[in-house]
Amino acid sequence: MNTMPARDPAAEVAVSRPSDEPPRPNPRKLVGRLADLVLSDYFVLYMSLAYVAVLAPFLPTLLLPANIVNVMSNMWPLLAVAVGQTFVLAIAGIDLSQGSVVAMTSVIGAALIATVANPVVLSNAPIWGVLIAEDGGLLNGMTGSLLAAILVMIMVAMLIGLLNGAAVAMLNMPAFMVTLVSMITFSALAIYLTQSENIARLPAEYVRLGKGDIVSVYFGAKEESQIARRTIYSFISYPMVIAVSLAIAMHLLLNRTVFGRYVLAIGINRKAAEISGVPVRRIIVTVYMLSAACAAIGALLYSARLEAGRPTLGEGTFLLDVIGAVVIGGTSLFGGKAKILWTFFGVLFFVLLSNTLNLMNLSSFQVDMVKGAVILGAALLDVFRTRLMRERSG
Repeated sequence: MNTMPARDPAAEVAVSRPSDEPPRPNPRKLVGRLADLVLSDYFVLYMSLAYVAVLAPFLPTLLLPANIVNVMSNMWPLLAVAVGQTFVLAIAGIDLSQGSVVAMTSVIGAALIATVANPVVLSNAPIWGVLIAEDGGLLNGMTGSLLAAILVMIMVAMLIGLLNGAAVAMLNMPAFMVTLVSMITFSALAIYLTQSENIARLPAEYVRLGKGDIVSVYFGAKEESQIARRTIYSFISYPMVIAVSLAIAMHLLLNRTVFGRYVLAIGINRKAAEISGVPVRRIIVTVYMLSAACAAIGALLYSARLEAGRPTLGEGTFLLDVIGAVVIGGTSLFGGKAKILWTFFGVLFFVLLSNTLNLMNLSSFQVDMVKGAVILGAALLDVFRTRLMRERSG
């Protein structure tokens, strides 16, 4: 009688497999890790680093200190404006008037504090003799003129934001249409007030806010050393401090206050927010005023950097850059999902993209085509991330 146990093929395979054979990768774990990466707050930062790593061997000037300084100097004004747009997108709205606010406030601020004006250039402008004359702006030479001019810029911007917000919240008008009309109206008004002329001769303390270094002491070094030292110090500049401080303040407002929770609640479901007791109309009006105020700060940085108030600031692809940076960062176009940190990383990636495309000597048309494709990809990525989050939560 045969009493031998039955053979177990699986056991024999297990015994015959070498003990040092590495385990096979689990496809589910790989997909899970990829999903974690896509949903990470730092996904766009990782993408930016990878983008630089891929292009650096082909663009030798990309990582030179002068180019890094150029990238950072382009970041700060865009970040200031994009932070305001983040709040508007968070309530499922949009603000197309930011470019016109930049133009309008840059002109008004420059007209108030210009040190001198050329009557040949500006004598036909409606603001001649009212805000500016041959001996300079209305506030020129007064104590605290710089602070007063900045406050006026912000107040004018917030008035425009108030009009936008009231039309959207009180009259239930589409945000796209309201801000489109504002964009056209105030862009034209800025050009009319100056007769399409720039206002230059701004005081040094104003210009310093746009491109001044926090540290600029060279300790009597040689000329070559001074240039290198200035390159290092320009990483910490007044625009950087202003923009980053604004971003931190708005981050705290969005993520650490009841107001911020109301903003996201409105973006998720406005009717449900109203039923829950959220002051929806007041929040919407405030959000558009904040967006305009951030645009005014951006106007301050742009005009100070260019050393002139320009009525054409904010035209062209400016709005594309602002909305593109916010969407690339991860803020949803459908509302209810936004973080200032995402916007910071989005601005970084978008500025890097623009910089590398210019280093490739592409035409402006080609640059705009690539930017549009990237924004479309960001929108598709947002849809994918939203579905992925729903699958995980469900």
